[in-house]
Amino acid sequence: MAFILSIDTSINTASVSIAIDGIVLAKEINTDTRSHGAFIQNAISKLFLDSKKNLNELDAIAVVNGPGSYTGLRVGLATAKGLCFSLNKPLILLNTLEILAQTVINNLKSVVDKKELDDYLFCPMIDARRMEVFTAIYDSEMKVIESPNAKVLNAQSFDFLLDKHKIFFTGNGHQKLKEILINSNAFFIDTLDIIPTISFMAEKFICENKVSDLAYCEPFYLKDVYFAEKSKL
Repeated sequence: MAFILSIDTSINTASVSIAIDGIVLAKEINTDTRSHGAFIQNAISKLFLDSKKNLNELDAIAVVNGPGSYTGLRVGLATAKGLCFSLNKPLILLNTLEILAQTVINNLKSVVDKKELDDYLFCPMIDARRMEVFTAIYDSEMKVIESPNAKVLNAQSFDFLLDKHKIFFTGNGHQKLKEILINSNAFFIDTLDIIPTISFMAEKFICENKVSDLAYCEPFYLKDVYFAEKSKL
């Protein structure tokens, strides 16, 4: 059983949360993308003050490491690494696309049987400006069907899979596709609460000893052009 602090500043809504054994105990949320940097330290302090927990009690620190916002990823990872160095705790890196897909899968498990679930594919999308998204495709067991990539969307972007599969699209970039795609096998789901999934995955990673090297880890930007563009803002 692990006590883990999780940090997510990768997309529009930022969060910090604490969980034991993968179950969320408390969380703080920020919806102002421009203030993620100011939010994160105060939110962590509030979490531990309100819960009467101590940072030294942590077993690990997890951070959602991308793809996502260039500035957000830098803020999140820098905060997580700083805490890990000062507290001598292991660092867990989580993938934004995997979290989004797993969240949809977890929610569907309560309403469809396994056989039906196995017929679906899951495509998370993160807004990368204009008609571009960061995306990937997974099956119901989180096997990678299409590796994370930057894709410029058009109405035919997923024809090769939609001919044979039902696909659930989610994430803050899925609306772009929804506006141009008409296909009975395409389903669009607004982004769900991903905090329970973050805690679930962080617990799984620490149990499997999937921790990262503090000296060498860096944000998973996915596309150099994207973060160069962002840095000018």
